[in-house]
Amino acid sequence: MKKVLMIAYSFPPAGGPGVQRTAKFVKYLGNYDWEPVILTRDPANIPLKDESLVKDIPHGISIIRTKAWDLTCSEGITGLLGKFVARKLLIPDSERLWEIFSRSVAEKAVENRNIQLIYTTSLPYSSHLMGIHLKKRYPWIAWVADFRDEWTNNPYILDNPYNPVRMKIEQRMEKEVLKTADCLVINTPAMLKNFINNNPDIKDLEKKSFVIPNGYDPDDFKHVNIRYSSFEPDSEPKDIIENPGFKNKKFTITYTGSFYGRRKPDTFFEALSRVIAENRIDKEKVHVKLIGSFKQEQIKQLAEIFNLEDIVDIIPYMEHDECIKTMARSDCLLLIEGAGPGAEVFYTGKIFEYMIAGKPILAIIPEKGEAARLIRETSTGLVSDCPDAESAGRNIEKLYKAWLDGINIYHPNKEEIKKYERNTLTAELARVFDIALKKVSRYNYTI
Repeated sequence: MKKVLMIAYSFPPAGGPGVQRTAKFVKYLGNYDWEPVILTRDPANIPLKDESLVKDIPHGISIIRTKAWDLTCSEGITGLLGKFVARKLLIPDSERLWEIFSRSVAEKAVENRNIQLIYTTSLPYSSHLMGIHLKKRYPWIAWVADFRDEWTNNPYILDNPYNPVRMKIEQRMEKEVLKTADCLVINTPAMLKNFINNNPDIKDLEKKSFVIPNGYDPDDFKHVNIRYSSFEPDSEPKDIIENPGFKNKKFTITYTGSFYGRRKPDTFFEALSRVIAENRIDKEKVHVKLIGSFKQEQIKQLAEIFNLEDIVDIIPYMEHDECIKTMARSDCLLLIEGAGPGAEVFYTGKIFEYMIAGKPILAIIPEKGEAARLIRETSTGLVSDCPDAESAGRNIEKLYKAWLDGINIYHPNKEEIKKYERNTLTAELARVFDIALKKVSRYNYTI
């Protein structure tokens, strides 16, 4: 079995959607003749833990953990100073110290464990800088760089740009990654298009780049009562229904994730407040659950402004298994993304779990973006543009009335959804690994 060193700062027991992409690849790579060796941070002081994700890691997988060098976890003046250094002085991100001080450990892994390929994933972008370091030291070892998000074209950097000097440094770093990696994995087609358009001088960029999106794992849903027969190729088409005949006492809208930057619930709150004020839905029959990492006081104040404080529950981060149960017991799942430059090119990982949770998606997102395209192709929900509270209100009312009348208006395209199974996506990653391996085998390196 071929061995790959997977450099992933975010890895179980760390929580969050970014962790799941690598964890699921690790879970299924053994099916395709690849044995992962993981290099990640130590679990001490991880800000967001989710022990339920550990179950995805196959028994016997080698995990190398190194000191995180996280300057943001201290308290008081030391913590404030650490945050300043991590966010303002370290380039490209606060994980740069981890990358630098873990290089020797990565080198030993390559030399002692018969590593044939290196895989790096971002965020953090520092992981790719370790990839550059290792590729220069071991040019006969193949390197695949995985971009879960864009780098210098990331919407959150576009909204809060660094100073010109830092931007030039990061653009130079990014270009070196794109040039040096044997193959690139990109999360969405639009992201790949941006990389190609922004780097016309890298002639083989398109040829060596492959789109592998996030996805869902059917195993994550085995503990909830969803009819999976509808996902079996030889079965009769059926609607995916959780607990047929069951009905919540209140129309339950659930959001999972976080709010930051452009991603905020303003339009949703405005739309919900409007349909309630116009008596289009009964406030006493609506329940909103916001599950994740939030600045709770800000969300509470916003809910009060729209007179929704008594129907909105703010729930702290929930372990993945429990979160899926809550999603499956809901009546619709809320997806929010903000508008602005670059917003159309990405979608959050949770959209794929929303698609298989058996409940319609209420999406307030860029209507011409990748997430909207995905929802339409899979027939998994209703889309309204980010600032369009009127359209969002109509979609809330439509879903509410269907719940009230007991009518199923949810008819997902199951064949389209199946394209995003984690096992299938891992098979594609293994194919990219094999392509990268063949590329380096063409060169006669002297070891």
